[in-house]
Amino acid sequence: MNNLDCTTFVAEKIQSLRIAVVGDVMVDRYFYGEVKRISPEAPVPVNHVQQIRSVLGGAANVAANLAGLGCQVFVAGVTGDDDNRRILDGLLADACIDASGLVKSPHRSTITKMRILGARQQMLRLDFEEVGDLDRAEADALKQWFLGRLEKGLDGIAVSDYAKGVCSDDFCQWLIRMAQVHHIPILVDPKGPHWEKYDGCTFITPNLKEMCEAAGQTVPNEDAPVLQLASMARERYHIGNVVVTRSEKGMTLVGGHRTVIHSPATALEVFDVSGAGDTAAASLIAAAAGGLSLPEAVYMANRASGIVVGKVGTYPVHRDELLTDLLAEERKLGYGFRPLSWKEIADLASIWHKSGEKIVFTNGCFDILHVGHVSYLEKAAKLGKHLIVGLNSDDSVRRLKGGTRPLVRELDRARILASLSCVDAVVIFREDTPAKLIRTIRPDILVKGGDYRPDQVAGREYAGKVEIIKFEEGYSTTGLIEKIAGLVREGKL
Repeated sequence: MNNLDCTTFVAEKIQSLRIAVVGDVMVDRYFYGEVKRISPEAPVPVNHVQQIRSVLGGAANVAANLAGLGCQVFVAGVTGDDDNRRILDGLLADACIDASGLVKSPHRSTITKMRILGARQQMLRLDFEEVGDLDRAEADALKQWFLGRLEKGLDGIAVSDYAKGVCSDDFCQWLIRMAQVHHIPILVDPKGPHWEKYDGCTFITPNLKEMCEAAGQTVPNEDAPVLQLASMARERYHIGNVVVTRSEKGMTLVGGHRTVIHSPATALEVFDVSGAGDTAAASLIAAAAGGLSLPEAVYMANRASGIVVGKVGTYPVHRDELLTDLLAEERKLGYGFRPLSWKEIADLASIWHKSGEKIVFTNGCFDILHVGHVSYLEKAAKLGKHLIVGLNSDDSVRRLKGGTRPLVRELDRARILASLSCVDAVVIFREDTPAKLIRTIRPDILVKGGDYRPDQVAGREYAGKVEIIKFEEGYSTTGLIEKIAGLVREGKL
C-alpha cells in the first residue's frame, strides 16, 4: 500500500468524481432545551426549547459525506411533498448536492426523526414515515432519473438501505445490473438479514451486528470468526468485497483471490459512533471510483471514520480534515519528508488560513544544506505557526547558478529540508522566481534572506507582509564549494 497515493487522490483527484447515492433519505431534527418543571396538565416534563438543529440523515448523510470530501454528488430517493421536504431541500442545497433524483410522492411523508433533548439527554424521539416498498410509479420515476444520470456519466454508486422502502428487492437488483453493465463500482450499506437483493454488488459494508444478522449467528469481534462470516457471505451472494466495520477493531475486508485486509481503528478518542458507517461507505466508494487499490481504499475509509467518531453527533467528514490527517500520518511514517504538489499545498494553506494560523513562506536553492540555512529557517519559522519552503527545481538552479549546479538534486534537497522540525512543508517551483507559488499560497509573512529591501522581493504583492532576515556570516554554499575546490587544487582531496 502507498499512503502517498491516498493523499494525492484526496488533494488532486477526488473533486472530479461523480457519485450517485440512492436510498432512504431522511432529515434528523434536534430540539435542544432545558427542563425545570413538570406540566400541570399531565405528569410530564416541560421542555423549554432553546435551539433547533436539522441535519441530513440516512442516505442523505452518505451524500453529505461524499460532498464534504469534494465529490460531485447526485442523490435519489422518495419523499413526501411537505415541510420536512423543504427543510431537506435547503440542507441539500447548502451542501451543494444535486437533489434532482428525489421523487415527491403523494403517498409518503419525508422521513424525519425528531429528537427532543433536555440537559443534553434525549427525552423523546418522534418518527415521521410511511414504510413500504416503492409503487410502480415511484420506481419508474427513479429508474428514469437514474438512466438519465448514467448517460451523463457516473464514476460510482452508493446504495444506502434503511429498510424504509426505496431499496426493494427488485429495485436493488436492477441498480446492480445497471452498474455491472456500465462497469461502475456499486457499494451497498445493508439493512436486515436478507441479502439476496444485494447479490452481485461490488462492495457491501455491514457493521459486525449486521454481519451476524445476515449470517444467522453471533460471533465475537475477533479476526478469525469475522473473516469466516464475511467469506461465507461473499461466496453466497456473489459480492466483490465484504467490508465489516468493527468499532474499536477497525475494518476487515474480504475480497477475491483470498484478499484479506485488516485495518486497525485510528481514533484516539471516541465520542460518538453515529454516522461513522455512512462515512466509511462514502469514503470507500469514492476511493474505489477513483481507482485506488483495495488496501488504499480501506485505509482511507478507516482514517475518515476515525475523524468522525471523534465528533459529537452525526457529522460528515470534510476533505480538508481528511487531507490534514493523511499528511500528518505520512509524516509519522516518514513519508512526510517529501515535496508536496502545488494542489496539496494550496489545500493545506487553505486549511491553515481558515483556522487562523499564521503561514510563513520563504524560498531558495538550499544546495548543500549548512548551519547558516538551518539558522535562517529556524528564525523564519518563529514568525508564524507554519513554515512553507519553496525550493528551486534543478533547472531553475542551473539558470540562476550556472551549469555545474546544483550539486544535490531537487528531490534530495527537498527531503533534507522537509526533515527539519522547523519546516512544515516543502514545494518545488520551476520558475526563476516563486511569485506564482506565493500567489497560490498567499502567506501571511514572506521571508527573504540577505540585504534585500522589502520592495525588491518577488511575490510580495501576494503576502500579508515581508520580513528580511540577514544570513549568518561565514556560511554559504558557494564558500563550501570554493573551499573544496581549493583543497582539490592543493592535492589535499
